[in-house]
Amino acid sequence: MRIRSVTLDTNVRYPIDIERFAQFKVFQQTARARFEEAGLEVQTVRLATQPFPTILRGQGASVAAPFARALEAACADHGIDYCSIGPAVTPDLHADLSYIEAIPEIIRTTEAAFTSVLVASRESGIHLEAVAKSAEVIAEIARTTPAGFGNLRLAVLANCGPGSPFFPVSYHDGDETRFSIATEAADLAVEAFSGAGSLEEAGAGLTRRIEEMAGVIEGISKELAGDSGFTYGGIDFSLAPFPETDRSIGHAIERLGVSRFGSSGTLFAVAFIKRAIEAAAFKRCGFSGVMLPVLEDQTLADRSVDDLFTLDSLLLYSTVCGTGLDTIPLPGDITTEELSAVLLDTATLSLVADKPLTARLMPIPGKESGEVTDFDFAYFANASILEGRGSGAPGIFDRGGSPTL
Repeated sequence: MRIRSVTLDTNVRYPIDIERFAQFKVFQQTARARFEEAGLEVQTVRLATQPFPTILRGQGASVAAPFARALEAACADHGIDYCSIGPAVTPDLHADLSYIEAIPEIIRTTEAAFTSVLVASRESGIHLEAVAKSAEVIAEIARTTPAGFGNLRLAVLANCGPGSPFFPVSYHDGDETRFSIATEAADLAVEAFSGAGSLEEAGAGLTRRIEEMAGVIEGISKELAGDSGFTYGGIDFSLAPFPETDRSIGHAIERLGVSRFGSSGTLFAVAFIKRAIEAAAFKRCGFSGVMLPVLEDQTLADRSVDDLFTLDSLLLYSTVCGTGLDTIPLPGDITTEELSAVLLDTATLSLVADKPLTARLMPIPGKESGEVTDFDFAYFANASILEGRGSGAPGIFDRGGSPTL
């Protein structure tokens, strides 16, 4: 198991107050050292801000990209690997949608800045215009970044609150600077299920392994909180994978007893893993569920080539584990109408099931359904382009509004 991220959540302003970053530099150095002394590799340290329209209130969306570049530079100078400027918060029908329109420039002119769009909430329903604009932004980023790779740094959010340590979901709210931990822990499930003689033993073994590792993380985190004065926000123990078979959540599901990920029985296995995570005692934040990122999991990528699951399958699994559609390779010629409909269905499920969900969709220019991606990126396993339906729901978007469900 590794720590995917130690994520700092804090308020910033623009122009950037560089002096504050001296504290963050000391914190990230100390955090890396202490976790690694305990045998836990820290892949990244990240920083998430309050939603960028809030930071730029009075300055406007035209300075969103310069702000993102300035924040990215400040982070790089102080040993912070990535930053998230939070979402364009839009469930309010009166929200300024020009902040969504600024996102392609943010992505094109930075390398380590993430952002998002919040299109649905329990209180305000689904903002249909924001969904449609998000689809347009995804399509533009696909066209204007190499191989559409820029969409890795954009997510559309539904029902997602602050405090998640996983990017691109992360954003901050409140006065206190806090930090939380995102794990890369699919290998714990592989280990627990490989040696188990029964389902009971498999579930109990996974819960035990999670609690053991959480105990180590929480002990160090409490020390870090005491030394830094930052608040410890908890762990998102979502068993995120790495693109190797032994670190694949898909492989863990197959070790549990499903013949191949995506076949019948996968829904049970996903719910089973989610229940084992829920049974573990630790301070939790974010999703603490089962992440199924197609391009980040070797077994999921392999099974996509076998045509064993679809967008609908992944949404079905989200009903019991709750993270959504993540790093989904789609045809380069997918229409904005179809992208809008996929986002709409994700937002609908989040409201009806009353759970946070995200969509990180990646149209791949020049690729068609059934072709395989050719990314050269350490955190990706190349996967088959999932088939689209070739149509959407334009009549719903023409009616407009912010429906509640």
